Amino acid sequence: MIDGIKTYGSTELTEKLQECDDPVFMLTIGTTDTSLIDGISGAGPTTELTVYTPASDAEFMVLGEVRCCEAPAETVVGDAAAPTPARLTKAALQVANIPFVIVDAGSKIKPDIEYYSLGKEYGRDIRTGKGVLNPLEIFENGKELGTTLSQRHEMLIIGESIAAGTTTALGVLKALGYEANEKVSGSMPHNPHDLKSNAVNEGLEKAGIKPGEADAMQAIGAVGDPTIPAIAGMVLGSDIPIILAGGTQMAATCAVIKSIQPTFDFSRINLSTTVFVAADETADLFGILDQIDDNITVNVVDPRFEDSEHEGLKNYLKGFVKEGAGAGGAMYTALVLGNSVEKLRKKIEKVCK
Repeated sequence: MIDGIKTYGSTELTEKLQECDDPVFMLTIGTTDTSLIDGISGAGPTTELTVYTPASDAEFMVLGEVRCCEAPAETVVGDAAAPTPARLTKAALQVANIPFVIVDAGSKIKPDIEYYSLGKEYGRDIRTGKGVLNPLEIFENGKELGTTLSQRHEMLIIGESIAAGTTTALGVLKALGYEANEKVSGSMPHNPHDLKSNAVNEGLEKAGIKPGEADAMQAIGAVGDPTIPAIAGMVLGSDIPIILAGGTQMAATCAVIKSIQPTFDFSRINLSTTVFVAADETADLFGILDQIDDNITVNVVDPRFEDSEHEGLKNYLKGFVKEGAGAGGAMYTALVLGNSVEKLRKKIEKVCK
């Protein structure tokens, strides 16, 4: 048992990570114009700036500064704010001392750094019924990248940064026939389930899709976002253990994997997320995963921000942000590799100054 981590399922991958010499973290970024729907996402200082969040997260992780825009990536509600989870991720990876790469699945704003590119198209507003124009291209390129990196490393830890990702996750889950209404999480204390459901329903109607009658690529193409086929491709292209660092978005990715490969062995992957997602009373991550497969292990990380002196981090306890940029999986990795919760939290506080 590792302090700060609660595991629901098998500890097999945790034990493998403890013995792993060269894991690599992958931040998968993408855009969906769905984030421009007013009030649907808090992943940015304003609605208009949500399209900059993935690029700014990637730049901050690599450079320690943001170049693509002047506003810091944070969740703002009224007078309160919480720092982007990319700061948690950066701190955790520094403590864990593992390398990371940036993967662009399809971003509107490109980061000013080196990255792997899986497709030239960014995600559109899912209300059009054409959320992703090139899902198969992204998926196939993701598979190729997964194959390449699994030849170089013993384990992959894959995170994502995309504003409105829980809405597109809802869309894909619903298109594939899963009951996910009012089960997806969100980046704000108030979870706008009606806004999300209305956007998804409009998109499905425009695409002529009835819930449960779409295949994976049809679902993503209509009401998904670029990060979902990218991560599904990376998983199916690899043959090594993988940690999916996230919550709702990774549940949708699991649903896509199941749709493409019904016999997929989910014991090869774990989800690792934050306690803020797992304990989110406005959502039900486990209720989604139970519908997909009985064999999906979830590791829940508690960085104990109630002990922090940083007000922005304390806002995570009030329902701000919760997860993103692979923060849960990165913190999980840091703790599994022998760092204490206090050491991790102190590093996060330093990065958030």
